[in-house]
Amino acid sequence: MTSNNQKLRIFLCHSPADAKKVREFRARLASSGFDVWFDEAKRAAGQDRDSEIRHAVRQADAVIVFLSKNSITREGAARKEIRFALDVADEKPEGAISVIPARLEECSTPERLLRYQRVDLFNPASYEKMIYTLKLRARLLGKEISVTPSPDVVVYLSDGRRLTAPRGTSVEEFLKPIADTFSAPVIAAIVNSELHELTYRVNFESLIQPVAMDTADGALIYRRSLIFLLEMAFADLYPKGKLTIDHSVSSGGYFCQVSGRGPLSQSELDALAAHMRELVEADLPFERSEIPIEEAVAYFKKLKLNDKARLLAHRQKPYLTLYSLSGRRDYMHGYMAPSTGYLKWFDLTLVNGGFTLRFPRRHAPADLQPMGDYPKLLAAFRQYGDWLARLGIDNVGALDDAIEAGRAEEIVLVSEAMHERHLAQIAAQIVERAASIVLIAGPSSSGKTTFSRRLSIQLLANGLSPYPLELDNYFVPREKTPLDKDGNPDYEALEALDLPLLAKDLARLVAGEKTHLPRYNFKTGRREAGDVIQLHKGQALILEGIHGLNPRLLPESLAGRAFTIYVSALTQVNLDRHNRVSTTDTRLIRRIVRDARERGYSAAQTISRWESVRRGEKRYIFPYQENCDVMFNSALVYELSALKPLAEPLLRQVPYGVPEYIEAKRLLAFLEWFIPVDANLIPANSIVREFLGGSSLKEFKVWKRH
Repeated sequence: MTSNNQKLRIFLCHSPADAKKVREFRARLASSGFDVWFDEAKRAAGQDRDSEIRHAVRQADAVIVFLSKNSITREGAARKEIRFALDVADEKPEGAISVIPARLEECSTPERLLRYQRVDLFNPASYEKMIYTLKLRARLLGKEISVTPSPDVVVYLSDGRRLTAPRGTSVEEFLKPIADTFSAPVIAAIVNSELHELTYRVNFESLIQPVAMDTADGALIYRRSLIFLLEMAFADLYPKGKLTIDHSVSSGGYFCQVSGRGPLSQSELDALAAHMRELVEADLPFERSEIPIEEAVAYFKKLKLNDKARLLAHRQKPYLTLYSLSGRRDYMHGYMAPSTGYLKWFDLTLVNGGFTLRFPRRHAPADLQPMGDYPKLLAAFRQYGDWLARLGIDNVGALDDAIEAGRAEEIVLVSEAMHERHLAQIAAQIVERAASIVLIAGPSSSGKTTFSRRLSIQLLANGLSPYPLELDNYFVPREKTPLDKDGNPDYEALEALDLPLLAKDLARLVAGEKTHLPRYNFKTGRREAGDVIQLHKGQALILEGIHGLNPRLLPESLAGRAFTIYVSALTQVNLDRHNRVSTTDTRLIRRIVRDARERGYSAAQTISRWESVRRGEKRYIFPYQENCDVMFNSALVYELSALKPLAEPLLRQVPYGVPEYIEAKRLLAFLEWFIPVDANLIPANSIVREFLGGSSLKEFKVWKRH
């Protein structure tokens, strides 16, 4: 503890595993004018830790006990580091020291701390409560609480580097001298566990983790900023036209449409790209401002941007953040790059009926991937757009208006009827083709299970009895499983399946022969003998898995007898015509709700696994989506309104300071735009029931009856 007796002296008591999080609070407390003892910062090399802690606690006016799952034993007691400090604190007279239990995450509170007033620091508002308590303590003891900051401030990077600059320096200026040392261009930063733009000014000692374009948050910020650049350049050249950012394409890009005038010609598109590059070269700032929500609504109404005005009419917060470029303003849902100069990598490519705004993929943030052809995906999005037009709902503001007007039941029933009609059409195509094998593939949380069962019912109605074949039973023995780049078994690789055995069994089944199927034992990692099956006339095999569209799954002799289906939640109800609703976000929210109900996972656990899930999809599913015979869009226009009441409490439980907190906070901000729908309105066979619960198809096994 320092010798400055004029400031309130605080000892930070914590488990070594929580040192990184506690270090952030130490910086904030020191900047608030307190004298803080934190062993990493105060203890000199060679000093005995226990004796130093004993001395520091005896000199302290307050002890903050940081609690987490790391600091509590299975029996609910504090670990020895904390017990030692508390034992010393107990030596002081009653009232001579203030003890504040501070939870870093949801965890139990040791019995000996229950008598003290606790704060939960994963709730950001609780930090201010703790500061207020400490200031009251300082006044009671006659301690100084004013702060005389030094002209410079120190920041620590996540890799251990230390940087110093004048107080109030932006993160951008801090990082500019070392910009070339990062894996990719830096476009934002995590400052003390909160995501911030590079324009954020640092006023106290902080921990900074640069966010580069090869990260999920960095990629989102780059693409959002690029949309804004496109929008402003389009308004400059074609002021009478209306630009809509539609859906994403797997090669890296957004399909865009123009209305209010004819489609852009190649020469007009070239001029638009050239103007965007002029703005990039000028390195103009994206200026951020906050205005009252009433002013924002009036502004967009004046510009006849009714989709934005309708959306903002349902906003709960009294203000809105706008960004401007050369005098033009718009609302962008999320953080932005500091200026146009960051947006160097893009192109515009003419596509049937519109154009694609191309941008880099995360794995190669300075390169544009070759443009693929995606007519089936485009057709699926357009079909869904037609459905939305029939409902009169083409943006979230219109959805909220309809729910408020009492149309929720109509929206649910018509949406479900559209799904059922498409399912019936697909079943009729399978019967007409006389397909012996139905292959179903799609990314995580697309609703493939419910789709398969509803399709089975439709096939039965058409006289075709389905039989499911589980691909998991065709895993190779565990020791033959291919390894990923980190040396771990890659069970998602196509080579993890015994393709020759699968082809042999399928050929025998399709020929009507008795076939002894394997059963994979996940405990032993080996195959065992399974059921003996013989298909009868009027039966077809259904295979569901991530490799269903990979042409290498089946030999040519069987491929001609297969009908392939791609299932995904191809969301098209955007916030407004410049702010997309990501299909990935829809699927992640579905999975968070389902994982909590079926697997007992927290939202933080699901979010932490999502990046790995996405890597598998990009490698094994998306490259083959156009190989399908038909695409089924499992998105439902109302589903985020239905998922919101269950998703929000789960997301709010993600503790402040963990890596998943930033993603949880982003999803919560996104869900704020949706008015809830009563789940009782949703039919029991709906795809969204697979995630909400209450599905009548959960245990449905039609093939056991036939």
